[in-house]
Amino acid sequence: MTYLEGSGKEFAGPPLLLEQLDADPLRQFLAWYQEAQRVETGDPTAVALATSSREGRVRSRMVLLKAIDERGFLFFTNYGSRKGRDLADNPQGAFSCFWPASMRQVCVRGAVEKTAVEESAAYFESRPVLSRLSAWASPQSEPIPPERSFLEDRLQQVQERFSSGHVPLPPHWGGYRLIPDEVEFWQGRSNRLHDRFHYVRVPGGGWKVERLAP
Repeated sequence: MTYLEGSGKEFAGPPLLLEQLDADPLRQFLAWYQEAQRVETGDPTAVALATSSREGRVRSRMVLLKAIDERGFLFFTNYGSRKGRDLADNPQGAFSCFWPASMRQVCVRGAVEKTAVEESAAYFESRPVLSRLSAWASPQSEPIPPERSFLEDRLQQVQERFSSGHVPLPPHWGGYRLIPDEVEFWQGRSNRLHDRFHYVRVPGGGWKVERLAP
């Protein structure tokens, strides 16, 4: 067995108290995200998204959150990708994000549904042109020839196809909204006695908040 050594860094962040938390975890996430924007050197929108097949086989990968609204967290992808196929079979997901400079982590779990076509189209139009073209060119998660020229040739083909300049929303591409029923906020503290607060959605609306042992 090979033991792995981390940095040994002490998590000596500020205390997280119940009275500091917003009653709505989506607003609390947004407040922490806005702080992360100021202090993190990496992309604070990056999260590890986990999905599961119908048989219970779990996969995870990094995705970028693109929006938060009063219902949940939005991300966009190819519907035919592995995560898209998982979500078609089992529309549940979870993600976690870690902001090391802030010594903070957030874990979210809930149902996942496709966004309206209008929402997907609005976001797609905001992407750089080459990113829009790549969404047409890449058969995401499908086996392809080993040579990168395969993808480059496909990109050239879609550039020629949409040479007029207008790149429409592909029918196989769009957004998902993860609607949370559980959210946990983790603040690193000294001696591994971290502060953890867990939101659980309650029937009829609202959230129950409880402290968890580290």
